[in-house]
Amino acid sequence: MIKIYNEPMQLRNGTLTPAISDEGRDKTIAYRILAEHNTSGDMKQLKIKFDAMASHDITYVGIIQTARASGLEKFPLPYVLTNCHNSLCAVGGTINEDDHVFGLSAAKRYGGEFVPAHQSVIHSYMREMYAGGGRMILGSDSHTRYGAYGTMAIGEGGPELVKQLLCKTYDITYPRVVGIHMIGKPKAGVGPQDVALAIIGATFKQGIVKNSVMEFFGDGIANLSMDYRNGIDVMTTETSCLSSVWQTDDIVKQALTAHGRADAYKALAPLDGAYYDNIIEVDLGKIECMIALPFHPSNTYTIREFNENAADILAGIDASLLKKLRNGKFCADQGVIAGCSGGTYQNMVQAANILGGKPIGNDHFWLSCYPASQPVMLELLRTGELASLMSSGASIRSAFCGPCFGAGDVPANGAFSIRHTTRNFPNREGSKPSDGQIAYVALMDARSIAASALNGGAITAATDLDLPEENAGSAYQFNDTPYQRVYHGVGKPNADEPLVFGPNITDWPEQIPLPENLLMTVASAIYDPVTTTDELIPSGETSSYRSNPLRLSEFALSRKDPAYVGRAKEVLSKEKARRNSEDPTNTGFGSVVMSLRPGDGSAREQAASCQRVLGGVANICEEYATKRYRSNVINWGMLPFTATDIASYDIQPGDTIYVEGIRKAVEAGAEKIDAVLAQNGKQTKLTLKLENLSKEERDIILSGCLINYYA
Repeated sequence: MIKIYNEPMQLRNGTLTPAISDEGRDKTIAYRILAEHNTSGDMKQLKIKFDAMASHDITYVGIIQTARASGLEKFPLPYVLTNCHNSLCAVGGTINEDDHVFGLSAAKRYGGEFVPAHQSVIHSYMREMYAGGGRMILGSDSHTRYGAYGTMAIGEGGPELVKQLLCKTYDITYPRVVGIHMIGKPKAGVGPQDVALAIIGATFKQGIVKNSVMEFFGDGIANLSMDYRNGIDVMTTETSCLSSVWQTDDIVKQALTAHGRADAYKALAPLDGAYYDNIIEVDLGKIECMIALPFHPSNTYTIREFNENAADILAGIDASLLKKLRNGKFCADQGVIAGCSGGTYQNMVQAANILGGKPIGNDHFWLSCYPASQPVMLELLRTGELASLMSSGASIRSAFCGPCFGAGDVPANGAFSIRHTTRNFPNREGSKPSDGQIAYVALMDARSIAASALNGGAITAATDLDLPEENAGSAYQFNDTPYQRVYHGVGKPNADEPLVFGPNITDWPEQIPLPENLLMTVASAIYDPVTTTDELIPSGETSSYRSNPLRLSEFALSRKDPAYVGRAKEVLSKEKARRNSEDPTNTGFGSVVMSLRPGDGSAREQAASCQRVLGGVANICEEYATKRYRSNVINWGMLPFTATDIASYDIQPGDTIYVEGIRKAVEAGAEKIDAVLAQNGKQTKLTLKLENLSKEERDIILSGCLINYYA
């Protein structure tokens, strides 16, 4: 169903053939969009200015606070502040509504757009109101993906948005472009999550599309509705790609017209001779219903495979799950259809049609449905699907991202949840393994979740039912009257409007420039193949502290290495004593996190900023899982070291690494740094690498953080 060509290919006369040269890079959709937004004059080194930006309520306070400290006077481009993460307003014990009040005051003062809580999840709103052909949008959320509309959207940490607010640019080398050739037509019952999981399963572990642009084209796209395309597109984040873009057609034009934005349509397609660094061919007709088992979207099986081998597969995850095998079938405890991937109109309609008003029963299994926006909710109400879902026993919730990040519909200890959401990392369902509480999330499509609900939670492929084919066209009627609650202030800043601060909204602690020399103490050493940003700073209960850097830092690595904060604080106390002495030495003290491949997952900058607040000066790894996490490390003034075969050194907490002349080395642009590792009374030479740092990135590190650099 997925065929990977590990060689450059060119599209000639509608046929893909091995490339004979690298001519034709400028014939891709991606190249043309990047060229229109590049300000450097050099397509090898891009300096991008975006058309619009978006943030939600666990990121926008920190972004605006950082920009304020760096001289912000007004938002120079449309900036949308949505409220879809801290919607519950009391998670963790603080009053999150203070953040929303701050956000509205900032939109008024600086000229932004403010979407109140429960109106829409961030990506649904941006699709409905901002996505369009040939545009580029930057968001402080990793699932910022609007490629199906012909928009190249990128999810990054907050500091990259700060740069745009300060009229700076997004600087990257020209990315690889991987063609996703879509052919065929999905079988009835196969949904967008099934296609997405098949692609993720085939690409993530091999890193085939890491930091690349995925460009979707081919005859198969015409067989997919707009919601179907969006459902695949938003999940491209889980491949670790940089961005995505699709060829456009009349279905896209119809969708934009239905949203009152026909002028946002632009016909886009690769030109003859388009060059791709790789090709991934997706035969839609061969995709089966899929399940991604704990604890990663790439841990994929067809539902058929899973049901045939459930006992063996589950034993490899947690033998306690075997008790959920009943009469030869594995039974989940909960189903959730939600968020930017699951909460679309078509997914809800298909789930309602499959359930058909039949009761899901009164035993252990329960189902929650979160339409992704109030306009989607209103249309489901108008057409009757909302009533149908409710009559089946499904709980209907307002637009909220909680089930995606561990703050909504938390299952019981030991329970198993099947979700059409974006991720199933450890803790995403809200459990705390360090406290002996753990639950499990598997990703499935809304169609198969509904089919499973009909069977009391027994995992069931929707293709096992007799379902009609889905219509690629759309009868969706968009009604934006709920958005009368939105504050539309783009281009209308009012400098006399005061910012409103709650007691839990605080400024960033002061950071110092990079010292002449560094003595780094290892505060945590993680040897997992991949470390997610959820493990570096948990989601869920930490949401209410995202506007308070010091209080939030107390949660750093709390579920992965609970002793980390104490170790880091001990090193920080030494550094503070050094700074406060009458004659401070020129050797700074700082903590460092060593891991093999950190940063998979969320774009949240706090995964790095919490380390910095606690006195972190560097990360050391074999490679960074994503560009966005590495950028966060740099923007918070930490050194993004890599080292070959770092695992062989058996580095442990308490070991120290001394780097003499680090400041001069960074100033000189050195890419290899000599260091001395001290452990167990022995000293070992260690070569640390600082590769591919731009002049600006080095200057940010030298300054101590992005705030210092701009101040």
